Amino acid sequence: MLDPGIFRAYDIRGIYGHNLNADVAYRIGRAFVSFVGCRRVVVGRDMRPHSKPLFDALSRGLTDQGADVVDLGLCSTPMSYFANGLLGADGGIMITASHNTAEWNGLKLSRASAVPISGDTGIDDIRDIVMSDRFARRGARRGTVTSHDIAPEYAAMVRSHAEPVGERGGPLRVAADFANAMGVVEARALEGILDIDPLYDELDGSFPNHEANPLKAEAMADLQAMVRGGGHDLGIAFDGDADRVGFVDERGGIVPNDMTAALIGSAILAKNPGGRVLYDLRSSWAVRESIEEAGGKAGISRVGHAFIKRQMRDEDAVFASELSGHYYFRENLYCESSALAAVLVANMVRREGKPLSELIAPFRRYHASGEINSTVADLDAVFERLLRAFPDGRQHTLDGLSVEYDDWWFNVRPSNTEPLVRLNLEARTRREMERRRDEVLGIIRG
Repeated sequence: MLDPGIFRAYDIRGIYGHNLNADVAYRIGRAFVSFVGCRRVVVGRDMRPHSKPLFDALSRGLTDQGADVVDLGLCSTPMSYFANGLLGADGGIMITASHNTAEWNGLKLSRASAVPISGDTGIDDIRDIVMSDRFARRGARRGTVTSHDIAPEYAAMVRSHAEPVGERGGPLRVAADFANAMGVVEARALEGILDIDPLYDELDGSFPNHEANPLKAEAMADLQAMVRGGGHDLGIAFDGDADRVGFVDERGGIVPNDMTAALIGSAILAKNPGGRVLYDLRSSWAVRESIEEAGGKAGISRVGHAFIKRQMRDEDAVFASELSGHYYFRENLYCESSALAAVLVANMVRREGKPLSELIAPFRRYHASGEINSTVADLDAVFERLLRAFPDGRQHTLDGLSVEYDDWWFNVRPSNTEPLVRLNLEARTRREMERRRDEVLGIIRG
């Protein structure tokens, strides 16, 4: 029995052998071609042991439906996006469940030029085709499968943004936690640019050491300890498919992702004066301020890669970021590149001759709550209470509810998959942040 629940807002994701298997992948392949009308599809995959069986089944579905498959083999999600554009494909699929635990797998879908397919732009349609078996009529021609190693071309793109190191004493020494996942492949683009001391660099889809999620403090602990062991300029941690990256400063302190975004945005604007830079609405006021101080045009965006990439294209933004550690670049088809983010951070450390902690310090202007989840029974009632409680604040509903005052702000968003709301709040002082955080949580939790 097919489970429609695997078709989600941003991708397809399920538990292998339960609601995601070879038969489902075959059907998705046929449905993808039926819906997109593609004739050439790039397909990459992560290191999970079931990613190869899913690839085999998916490629049968794609080729049975008449599309040619370009097999990228093991690659990161950013590399798969890059390949989509460079190779002139009219569709792309990455087989991965990102940071999810070992039993999960999934598929990230895109059109030509790596334009994402999300729930409201095609995933729901593909679901309906799969569930109904209403595939497009097959032509006489069956598609082919060829292989392409995208790594050299991707590395050339990333390396083209690295500043020369010879006059500044050679490459930075960096600790990198790969979490046994696809950062191992993504970081090959950094060879010769950074002197990397690896941690957990053997590909292993069972994630034997820790979850591949740099948003979780416990997943950063080993990297922090390695950096504190001495001699590293900074630390880098990748998530499961390497489309997110987190940073640790030279003292082993975790750098908030919006602070990293402010640093990268400032660096990009130095070479793109007056450029448009987007940030998601959970980010610190400091991100907007730093963009404007660097002469850029700041724009706020919804949370979610499909929304941000669409807005980037519409506004021709040079850079965008999410609080979760996604960094989007015009140079990579308005998509993520964790390796490029690492290069730009390294450029700044080397160019300024200052440690990362010192470069980030000017952006630490406010006090944030972090994202706090609350289980709620009635979402509508929660938002009604919040609207009534803060009628004099500047309100907008771009994504959930945001309310802004001169000295603090908050955003409350519903989860796409669970009966949860997520609170992010920031204030000018820690005391005010804690007071307002407790006040808003009290209203949310009734």
